[in-house]
Amino acid sequence: MAGPGRETRGIVDASDLFTHVRFRLRDPAPALRTHLEHYWLIDWDLADPYTSQVVPHPSVHLVFQRTDSGSEAERAGFAEVYGVVQGLFSQRLEGRGRVCGVKFRPGAFRPFAPGRPVSEWTGRRVPADEALAAPTDGPPASGTARSVLGPADEDARVAALDSYLLPLVPPPDPQAELATALAELVRTDRSLLRVDALARAGGMSVRSLQRLFSAYVGVGPKWVILRHRIHEALQRAGTDPDPDWAELAADLGYSDQAHLVRDFTATVGVPPAAFAQR
Repeated sequence: MAGPGRETRGIVDASDLFTHVRFRLRDPAPALRTHLEHYWLIDWDLADPYTSQVVPHPSVHLVFQRTDSGSEAERAGFAEVYGVVQGLFSQRLEGRGRVCGVKFRPGAFRPFAPGRPVSEWTGRRVPADEALAAPTDGPPASGTARSVLGPADEDARVAALDSYLLPLVPPPDPQAELATALAELVRTDRSLLRVDALARAGGMSVRSLQRLFSAYVGVGPKWVILRHRIHEALQRAGTDPDPDWAELAADLGYSDQAHLVRDFTATVGVPPAAFAQR
């Protein structure tokens, strides 16, 4: 089992979130790992409403959820595909509920829904059955929600996610593999701070790189680079009581501290210094 410490980057005030919900990360079946980063499981039972906030990654998510405070469909459980969210993602939680989420690797969702570029899902939440074809030997996502969300046993929920997704595994797609590799390069190589440098690393023109990211990631390469900068700044602000913002801005490739402050404030909602104090 993977613990939450493996992937908290992007969560605004992760320690506060963990006091309100039970949050776990689990690995999918080996055959799915080239396409998926992980499953994420959340359960809550709250006396008072709580709003979680996340600065999203450039990933598409498949989300099974239920809550006892919503409509009949929400109480029964339903499944949605979340396209890449470009702003701050806020989710109000109340009463009791459960979420079982699937985080696709950047660039890896398109082969599961090849009929449309991933940019068409960006900023949208749509019923999973609208985006994903039903497996040939099982029910569609809407019919799978109960088997995913119902078991009290966490291993059974993970097994249900595997059982739903394994029949959907697509054939190899070299373009998806390239997009995923380049998005991963942005995440791991802090020296890649410009779109033209990423294009050179991929052996393509800037325009070809932009088309690839639109079709397979859902957002442009510049957005992906900037988002990883904000994640780094958010991580630093949450762990360093007195960060050197000018030095951090230089490390992240900003021309000056003011540019970092503007991007951080536009994304998170408060300036970095105020966030660090909070």
